[in-house]
Amino acid sequence: MIEEMLQSSPGLYNFAIFFLFGVVLLLVVLGFVTYSILAERKVMGYMQNRHGPNQVGGRFGLLQTVADVLKLLLKEDIIPKVADRPLFIIAPVIAFAPSFMVLATIPFTDKFQFADLNVGLLYYVAISGMTVFGVLLGGWASNNKYSLLGGARATAQMISYEIPLVMSVLGVILLSGSLNLNDIVHAQKHGWFILLQPIGFLIFLTASVAELSRTPFDLPESESELVAGYHVEYSGFRWAFFMLAEYVYLFAMTALVTILFFGGWLAPFSFLSFIPASVWFALKFCAVLFVYLWFRSTFPRMRADKLMEFAWKVLMPIALANIFLTALIKSLFF
Repeated sequence: MIEEMLQSSPGLYNFAIFFLFGVVLLLVVLGFVTYSILAERKVMGYMQNRHGPNQVGGRFGLLQTVADVLKLLLKEDIIPKVADRPLFIIAPVIAFAPSFMVLATIPFTDKFQFADLNVGLLYYVAISGMTVFGVLLGGWASNNKYSLLGGARATAQMISYEIPLVMSVLGVILLSGSLNLNDIVHAQKHGWFILLQPIGFLIFLTASVAELSRTPFDLPESESELVAGYHVEYSGFRWAFFMLAEYVYLFAMTALVTILFFGGWLAPFSFLSFIPASVWFALKFCAVLFVYLWFRSTFPRMRADKLMEFAWKVLMPIALANIFLTALIKSLFF
């Protein structure tokens, strides 16, 4: 019955296929979130001379994050009496939904991508900017001064660092001549853009850490000042939505760095092209992910005023100079 209905309606059939792939991607991302948290805790433990999780799930603690997720799902869902109830409920969803939507345009290999958009990079930037509304609404709806201050910090930080983030990839766009992520990957056949755009890469990496609100730019959640920041009043699965959004964005941003600066799924040398494209993408992805985890274990948290000054007074001028230099070099030598 279902098979006949799908065959009689091609549009419905295509929708079912894409829905199935979407569910598979969601499960893959949830698996990544589960074990990236575990990897982060193990890496931080190693760097701080600790064991990290080593009880639940064997000597490597492979089920520790699974146990933590189950604990969150079983915890009581508390909504403060003085909170703005509708906004309080919808804010985590608004924060999470864009983080999953941006994955649609990420080309993991030349054959695995949901939407090959001509403006894929622009789509990523535009959709990811919507998360700030969920964070701000969560801080406002909680009717708590710490939440509100955390939400305001997050809004100022995300807007400020998104400008140098976008400006840092203009050099990549100039060299590739396209906003299509597949075209950007193919433009790196003869050399990764990290070699041609080292300044742009450093700016992008720094700004992306701030966009993800990770150490040393985790001012919206700084527990030493704001208890827990914009989600201090959240508990259970609603709090988990905010954390899920952060790690899904970590997945997406790591993939984007791999595509923009490390050639995506392309082999670094032609004689290594016999290795599957998915393997190359996974190796580069893991290397970039390790850098993000490494940063969290290494740098101290910045002061709020220094954080904003760094975006506007340091990253912005350097990004502008990088655009000018790239345009000049391209006009003279390409």
